[in-house]
Amino acid sequence: MSSLLEKLKSAGSIKSETIAESSFFKPKDIIQTAVPIINCAFTGALDGGLVSGLTCIAGPSRHFKSNLGLVAIKAYMSKYKDSICLFYDSEFGITPEYLTAHGIDMTRVIHLPIEHIEQLKFDLVKKLEEIKKSDKVIIFIDSIGNLASKKEVEDANDGKSVADMTRAKSMKSLFRIITPHLTLKDIPCIVINHTYETQEMYSKQVVSGGTGVMYSSNNVWIIGRSQEKDGTELVGYSFTINIEKSRFVKEKSKLKFLVKFDGGIDKYSGLLDLALDSGHVKKPSNGWYSRVDTETGVIEDKKWREADTHNKEFWRPILGNQEYLDFVKNTFQLAVTPIQFAEEDE
Repeated sequence: MSSLLEKLKSAGSIKSETIAESSFFKPKDIIQTAVPIINCAFTGALDGGLVSGLTCIAGPSRHFKSNLGLVAIKAYMSKYKDSICLFYDSEFGITPEYLTAHGIDMTRVIHLPIEHIEQLKFDLVKKLEEIKKSDKVIIFIDSIGNLASKKEVEDANDGKSVADMTRAKSMKSLFRIITPHLTLKDIPCIVINHTYETQEMYSKQVVSGGTGVMYSSNNVWIIGRSQEKDGTELVGYSFTINIEKSRFVKEKSKLKFLVKFDGGIDKYSGLLDLALDSGHVKKPSNGWYSRVDTETGVIEDKKWREADTHNKEFWRPILGNQEYLDFVKNTFQLAVTPIQFAEEDE
């Protein structure tokens, strides 16, 4: 048995190991962002974060999609001081001021303006061939949803108005080619995409671009938005990450975070409802919150308004509580359990 195993491992042109030995199945590097609820959207854990492979962030215009990508890029480039970001840009909505606001080192961001899908594919494949597994590179495409195919561009130049039937095929080809590189070389790739409404009685948001991005992605998020008001004044927006597909998080999960005009993204947003569900926070009276020592069941004397809970002082002991972290993980993370087979009738 062992001699046959070694013979088959060494035969052929593909370097191979048993699954028990393979580095491919070892735990992946996790890059924590500064926002716990975004970490949870990536891996189902507040202390999780970005991993290698393809993440698609989709939604209507002005739904914070590109900014979510920049949050992840900042985390990656802060962890790896020699890392590089390949920024493929078709919308030209991200300015140097955006990058500065997120604390991203622009000298390590390679800006690559693109006009059509084939141009993106040919350039990205060449660059991926040059990248080794030990290299630290993150790829950002903003956006794939607004990117034409080469045929669509050529038809416009020739004055033709025929329908373009090649775009979905080109998109599928792109992701089919790059996905093995991303996985084998531990490269995270964040793709911004658009959505459209289906023509059903009860319409729903669907990710544009065909099935290619859905098949290849580790994560597909559809972003929703609602207004955040102080009385009648609009002060920001509450965004919802709807987990459309994930290899780590339960599908159809919803995770919310708050962005205010005067303060940007609220680091601790989305955590309070989870703490109420877990029993780590109680509402002693309407509009007030108090933390709970879950070991003794004692509720603290201090009461906090919701607006006053959005700070490190309130959350440090809760986020340091493994019981709370495990509750969130059990709520959102996909569990690997043995397959159960129904017993046959005798």
